[in-house]
Amino acid sequence: MPRIDDYIAARNRAVEALATENIDAIAKRSGFDQINDISMRIPFLNRTYHVSYPHFVFTDTDSDAAISLQEQVLILHYLMGNGPEWLKGQWVAYREIQGAQFYYSAFIKRAVDPLKKSFGQSVQPLIAAAGKLNGRPIEAGDAGFEFLVFPKVPVQLIVYQGDDEFPAEASILFDASIGEILSPEDIAWMAGMLVYRLMALK
Repeated sequence: MPRIDDYIAARNRAVEALATENIDAIAKRSGFDQINDISMRIPFLNRTYHVSYPHFVFTDTDSDAAISLQEQVLILHYLMGNGPEWLKGQWVAYREIQGAQFYYSAFIKRAVDPLKKSFGQSVQPLIAAAGKLNGRPIEAGDAGFEFLVFPKVPVQLIVYQGDDEFPAEASILFDASIGEILSPEDIAWMAGMLVYRLMALK
């Protein structure tokens, strides 16, 4: 489990790297809206941040609530990602992402198990919560939704409801381009953040 010092160091490294780039290039690459020469507008799940340039200070546009270092680091790493211009349109499981095997158990613990535990006995709370995050229903499982976590990062959550005979099951899928944008560790954290935000909204 990373320590707070690890997140601070990761944030500092990302800010140092991004500060060497032009904000126009960062906004174009990431797909976020550039407000002016010194800031961008960054929606993340059900919150919206203004992020300054070149110091990358995060401000919630709707409240004074703190913005976790984990979220800041994830967003900064996305801003650094140099993925393809277009999505590949092919859905893959986490274990299919190059280098993800080392973090697979963490991914299951952070994202898949909480998804099953929270919504596996009844998918109705997931249906209600997904609407609050602009989840798009898909035809999969007993409840399936696609979320655009970042402009170039769609994520699909699928839940199969359990009963007296079969246990609940869940899967989380990503566009095949995800490994070119975020590291396996970042992907695991991102999936967990999405699931826990849904849990908070149910």
